[in-house]
Amino acid sequence: MKLVNLPTEKFKEIADKHPQITFHQTTEWANLKKVNGWNSHYIGLEDEDNIIGLALLLSKQIPIIHKKMFYSPRGFLIDYNNKELLKEFTTLLKEYIKKEKGIFVKIDPYVEYQERDNDGNIVENGYNNKVAVENLKECGYHFFGFNLMQDTLQPRWMHVIEINDRTEEEVQKDFESKTRQILRKNEKSCIKTHEITKEELPIFKSIMEHTGERRDFIDRPLSYYEAMWDNLYPSGILKILIADIDFNLYEENTKKELEEVEKSLKDRIYKHDNNILKMNEKKYESTNKQDQDSIDRLQKQIAKIKEYKNQYGEKKTLGAILFLIYGNEVLSLFGGTDDNLLQFQSAYTLHYAGIKQAIDNHYKRYNFYGITGDFRKENPLYGLYLFKKSFGGHVVELIGEYDLIISKFWYKTYHITFNLYHKLKQRKSK
Repeated sequence: MKLVNLPTEKFKEIADKHPQITFHQTTEWANLKKVNGWNSHYIGLEDEDNIIGLALLLSKQIPIIHKKMFYSPRGFLIDYNNKELLKEFTTLLKEYIKKEKGIFVKIDPYVEYQERDNDGNIVENGYNNKVAVENLKECGYHFFGFNLMQDTLQPRWMHVIEINDRTEEEVQKDFESKTRQILRKNEKSCIKTHEITKEELPIFKSIMEHTGERRDFIDRPLSYYEAMWDNLYPSGILKILIADIDFNLYEENTKKELEEVEKSLKDRIYKHDNNILKMNEKKYESTNKQDQDSIDRLQKQIAKIKEYKNQYGEKKTLGAILFLIYGNEVLSLFGGTDDNLLQFQSAYTLHYAGIKQAIDNHYKRYNFYGITGDFRKENPLYGLYLFKKSFGGHVVELIGEYDLIISKFWYKTYHITFNLYHKLKQRKSK
């Protein structure tokens, strides 16, 4: 066996057929990372003219020590359960990285550790890849542990819906009743989604900026989203959906609903008072009260809509999600909502649009992406998990993050300088 550099076309041809393929191992993703100073290496493990293992390696020069760090996003495309294959690949990879003046390579394989259900519980007699973890350790990879929180480069915990050629109705059956109710309410409120153009990226940026202020994170600059668009959109990997509300249509629909309820109440009272239809008095009074309550609610709703129109105009953007679509899945990378209109819960409609994208185009799964593995109610991110769980599906636990250390001395030096750099950076920002 030998390690070879592959032409990008050859790498893509083989990688696209691998079950672990994600957008992270595409030439488009590599080109995006190049904007931030990462160089790409398309590596193949060749055995008698057959490629039996692949890796997209990203390398970057480390300031001060003039060495390189390597990262294989979402890991190698290889059978981690085959110890001998992994061992051979690792030996050759060490030699390659050493020649390139690299001191370590980080991986976070897209391989599930053990099967879990929608509640995060381990499925009895379910599948697992515990052998893969042991093989990596035995091949010299430093394991960062089974973390529960979002403290790795890529999420170790995710929430997904398996589509597998199910119809929209079949997928909907797994939704909680509250989720279906919110989706129906949003439809009646005339909340609709549309795919944006590059010229509309500032709208998305504005949403993310406000979301960052609310959730206490620093949003990326507009140039970052423009770079994502330029590198990922042309090939269809990137799609950004925005949810808008049309207050004119919302008002019109509400008025129609009000008219229908008023007519129903009026007709019932007329038939009752003129003995046209015999009615149970208790039920008659109860139904009348329900209608009157609906009339009061709808009248207040119309008044509120008028306030929205005065404040925001006829239409308003409520939220947005950036999706990355590749391989077997539609993945929701990140998104946000307007702080002032959270009550419309547009995230439900946006995610449902992503789910329908997966169904209509026969992707195997819809990926809500990051959650934590701490399913206690005390966890501050528990609400995020509950939201994603309400669509059905199940929890995914990956095998984690690993470093293959090439030079222990320089690896230790790198971490010392890295920590020192960030401390100085924090002092400067203060």
